[in-house]
Amino acid sequence: MKILIADDELVSLRMLERTLERDGYEVVAVEDGRTAAERLCDPHGPRLALLDWMMPQLDGPAVCRAVRRKRSQRHVYVVLLTSKSSKEDIVEGLESGADDYLIKPFDPGELKARLRTGLRILELEDHLLEAREDMRYKATHDSLTSLLNRGTILELLSGEMNRIHRRKSPIAIVLGDIDHFKLVNDTHGHVAGDEVLRETGRRLLASVRSYDFIGRYGGEEFLAVLTNCGMDAAMKRAEDIRKAIGGSPFLTSQNPVSVTMSLGVFAGDTADYRSLEEILCEVDSALYAAKSAGRNCCRLAVPSNPR
Repeated sequence: MKILIADDELVSLRMLERTLERDGYEVVAVEDGRTAAERLCDPHGPRLALLDWMMPQLDGPAVCRAVRRKRSQRHVYVVLLTSKSSKEDIVEGLESGADDYLIKPFDPGELKARLRTGLRILELEDHLLEAREDMRYKATHDSLTSLLNRGTILELLSGEMNRIHRRKSPIAIVLGDIDHFKLVNDTHGHVAGDEVLRETGRRLLASVRSYDFIGRYGGEEFLAVLTNCGMDAAMKRAEDIRKAIGGSPFLTSQNPVSVTMSLGVFAGDTADYRSLEEILCEVDSALYAAKSAGRNCCRLAVPSNPR
């Protein structure tokens, strides 16, 4: 664990530095409060700090206040070191944002114990953040394919539509459906079917740009939102997706499975439509046209209900 120590008394600073290094800490030593605040406010800076109360430029409590104002993502555990011992001083130090308070001269064993307390609190925060991120991921992603789920891809599409209305930039929406997917399940089993869906997700991601959005729309349907993409580019991208899906068999735990995909494409000015639902109806109609044309092909939506 990286720890910052700040003290303008060089002898005390070096002694503390050696003590902490022997205990396995990676020490960042500074001699004034302003430098300490800059290092601790850095998002990649130390998350554990020992600050002397009296320092040039900024004192310990001022450093604490600066850190609490500017670094809001991950907690920095701060211990103030001082010879001040009145209750008023303790209250002032803690209200400035310090987590703990140690009166000089301090016992090295007590210092180590207080730092271990800080480490436990930081570890607990890390576990909570990981749990929160895991919950966020599960709430926004499809559990089988790891693509965005239906609600999230539609939310992103809605936001992208608002953005392009302001910037007048093109957008394309591609809705793809695996042809005869029920036959895959019936012939090879649902385990193989799930493997086909997962591999479809991987091939879709490999067929679009890193800043495009791909989501599982439902069942064997997948929705792609292609930003800054006009009609010609959208049709080419859809054709790339079609070839990526049907170009080679899917290797499952049962047998190799060959599948194809039909795709409907919308590319145009979304301002001509009253709602997202109308646009989705257009791209769904294009997908139906691809199915009716014999499957394993792409069809462009023909506007039928503009405003």
